[in-house]
Amino acid sequence: MDKSTTDGGRERPALGNFSVTPERIPMIATLGFLTIGLFLVLTMTKRVSVLTALVLIPALAALVAGFGGEMGPMILDGLAKVAPTGIMIAFAVLYFSLMIDTGLFDPLIRGILRLAKDDPLRIAVGTAVLTMCVALDGDGASTFLITVSALLPVYKRLRMSPLVLTGVVCLGAGVMNMVPWGGPTARAMAVLKLDSSQVFTPVLPAMAAGIAWVLVASYLIGLRERRRLGALSLDREAVPVAGGGPGTPLAPARTRHPLLTAFNLALTVALLVGLVTQVMPLPVLFVIGFAIAAIVNHPTWEKQQELLERHAKSVVLVTTMIFAAGVFTGILTGTKMIDEMAAAFVGVIPESFGGHLPVLVAVTGMPLSLVFTPDAYYFGVLPVLAQTAGGFGIESAEIARAAILGQMTTGFPLSPLTAATFILVGMSGVQLGQHQRFIFGWAFATTLVMTAAALLTGAISL
Repeated sequence: MDKSTTDGGRERPALGNFSVTPERIPMIATLGFLTIGLFLVLTMTKRVSVLTALVLIPALAALVAGFGGEMGPMILDGLAKVAPTGIMIAFAVLYFSLMIDTGLFDPLIRGILRLAKDDPLRIAVGTAVLTMCVALDGDGASTFLITVSALLPVYKRLRMSPLVLTGVVCLGAGVMNMVPWGGPTARAMAVLKLDSSQVFTPVLPAMAAGIAWVLVASYLIGLRERRRLGALSLDREAVPVAGGGPGTPLAPARTRHPLLTAFNLALTVALLVGLVTQVMPLPVLFVIGFAIAAIVNHPTWEKQQELLERHAKSVVLVTTMIFAAGVFTGILTGTKMIDEMAAAFVGVIPESFGGHLPVLVAVTGMPLSLVFTPDAYYFGVLPVLAQTAGGFGIESAEIARAAILGQMTTGFPLSPLTAATFILVGMSGVQLGQHQRFIFGWAFATTLVMTAAALLTGAISL
């Protein structure tokens, strides 16, 4: 990263390709803070949609700063840099939605419920395993719909607390939200113009530690529930399967040819292996993977069109947000607002403290998820944190990795600012405050475990 020197010998981000005269620098920094503040206020108070705020607020700021003639190239530059992320997310959502439609996870659900039998401890652990498998699609809403529909009748019949269900699902979905096509990682990559090899791959060991911790936590929560209830009898005939809704009896297995199910499983495993080994760029993997899955599972044009129409809404909602983020960061970067805001932060942060920014970002991320929406944090706060860290010689990728360890990863199923949270608590019949009090400590412990693992593996530095 190109840098220039400020007072005291500190390094600060360079001003980039678009010209900013020295006398305009204070005004640019002030305008940057006003732009971020206005974005946060308008989106968090729901005065405007996040999409329109990402486009119009920075455009207005660029005009005020006198960059009207240069705004077009700035926006195009921002759009070009987020395009791979947008493509990857679009096809990843389509792929995993198709896999859920085909019933790929149905045998897993049935197997977990059979193994759980009438033991609250096993049911709690099974809930975590099921949640983490279903959450591979990166969509919190669909994860909550499937897991709660499948398991709530079991919890009710055993008189297990629904807080155990919402808490364990919260932990499992939170950790799996780190996948590159999930919300936090996708936003971090888009706003900082990074790819999955820079953000996600280095934190894989930390994610593995988080998964292990979720299993331990679900075991301990289940053990506590077992002691409270004792082993009770479960009426197997009432065990549901995903898609039937709470209280629905066990549905018959979907009539899919065993070879087709085996093919879908093999293709999914191959995609995940390709993701880890980086045999191809992630967007390419999912474009090819979805095309193969679509033609094998839906060989006619009409069925393929039906598939696309059924999931078009989810794809459009996600990808348009990513491209709007490209407009936002393109303007803030091109006008040097982010550079100057970061320089202002560098000027007030003690030198001895600056090197600890990655750990601070990781540890504070989960509590901040209760204050900021994911869009507000990743599009408004993270760029400034990354540029500030750059003034201390810390790469933006490291700050991105720190951010996804906590902010909206273990926090999103707790935040009142995330719509999917209300699906989880609403379907389970619990109050949000009860849910937060029950699982906050376990969720924060997940962040601490993953942060420790990231420090040990060098994904972030102390």
